[in-house]
Amino acid sequence: MSERLRLWLERTRDGYRLRDAATESYVPHEDPRIRVTKLAGVSYRLDAVQDEAFAPGRRLALVPEPDNEHDPNAIGVWDADRRVQAGYVPAEVATGLDAEEWQAVSLLEFFEGGRRAGLRLLLAPKDAWIGVPRG
Repeated sequence: MSERLRLWLERTRDGYRLRDAATESYVPHEDPRIRVTKLAGVSYRLDAVQDEAFAPGRRLALVPEPDNEHDPNAIGVWDADRRVQAGYVPAEVATGLDAEEWQAVSLLEFFEGGRRAGLRLLLAPKDAWIGVPRG
């Protein structure tokens, strides 16, 4: 039986990096236990992604869209209250990913012209503990 994944989010200039809570070592984005990926489709939802609900460190909702006419594997990325959608998990990541078994947190943000223009997401197993900063 494997030990539960426990991650701390540690503040950086643009968001957060990951530390293993047990060993205190940095967790690279390529770690096979997690997925760190860009938010796809953000250019179509630039106003929505400005919402503070998408700021780094915020928990997000993964919403499967099996009836999506373009991609039946599509997984929408919404704020935790499911009131605003910011984009999608990229198709190459969403294929084979069961949204019910994963959780998402906004990890890093990118700005252009003084506005949030992109996000990196942390996708971790649903049972992983993620130390999200308060406030």
